Amino acid sequence: MDYAERNTGGGYAEGVPCWADAMLPDVEGGKRFYGELFGWTFDTGSGPEYGHYTQAYSDGLPVAALAPKSDGRMPTVWTVYLASPDAAALAGRIRGAGGSMITEVMPVGPFGSMGLAADPEGAVFGLWQAGTHQGFGKQGKPGSYCWTEVYSRDKDLVDPFYEHVFGYGGLDLHLDGEDFRIWSPAGTEPGPDTAIGGRSLLAGLSPAVPVSDRYVPARMPAHFLVYFNVADADASAAAVTRLGGRVRTPPADTPYGRIAVFTDNQGATFAVLQG
Repeated sequence: MDYAERNTGGGYAEGVPCWADAMLPDVEGGKRFYGELFGWTFDTGSGPEYGHYTQAYSDGLPVAALAPKSDGRMPTVWTVYLASPDAAALAGRIRGAGGSMITEVMPVGPFGSMGLAADPEGAVFGLWQAGTHQGFGKQGKPGSYCWTEVYSRDKDLVDPFYEHVFGYGGLDLHLDGEDFRIWSPAGTEPGPDTAIGGRSLLAGLSPAVPVSDRYVPARMPAHFLVYFNVADADASAAAVTRLGGRVRTPPADTPYGRIAVFTDNQGATFAVLQG
C-alpha cells in the first residue's frame, strides 16, 4: 500500500501520519541498534527542557526520533503521530467519540504542539500540530516510515471512531479470510493508492500472513504497529537478530510487499515492508 502524504499548504492533512518516535530505556543503545539496522544518523539530542529528544535522519532528512523514558513504568514502544491543524479541537472530538487523552495537548517550543490519545479500546496514538517541525522529511523509501495500522478487537467500535474523528474514508479488504480495513484522508477516494493506514483485527498480523507466523498473543492489547520501508526484509531480519532484537514474524510475502515484525533489543515492536 502506498503511503500518501496529503499536502495542504505546506503540511499534512488531518489524520495523516506525520511522525513517529520510540520511548526507550537507553537512547544510546537505540542509536546503535537503529543506526545499524536502518543506516540512520542522529543529532546530539535536545536539552532537558525537551526531554533529551534525539532526532534520526536518513539521507540527511528527518525520519523519526528516540526519547528516554522518564519513568521506568512507561511502555517501551513506537508511537505514530497523526497530523492536525488544531490539536486542541481534535482532542475534543476524540473525547466526544469515546476516546481519551493520555497526555493533554501542549506546546513544544516553536516546533509544534503534541498530545497522546487512546481510542475506545485503548490503542495509543499521538497528535501533532506542526510549528517549525513539519514531520517526516522522507517517507516510503528505505530507511523511513511507510505505513501504520491499528490492531483492534471490535471493529464496530473502532472503525466509526476513526472515521468520525478524522473523517477517514474506509474500504474493507478481505484477503485470505482476513478482515482488514484501509483508511484514506477526508476528501480522497478510498483505496490502496490513497490509503494512509488501516485497521486489522487482533487475530493476526496482516492480510496474507500465515497463521503460524503471526506475532499477536491472545491477550495483546489494542495497539498501533509502525512500519518502516527497507530494501531487503530478510537482511533486516538477520540484522535484528545480530543486534540482539527478536524476529516476531518472519518475512512473508503479501500483495503489497514482503513484511516482517521485529522487537528491538529493548522491547519496542515495529514492522518493516520491502516493496
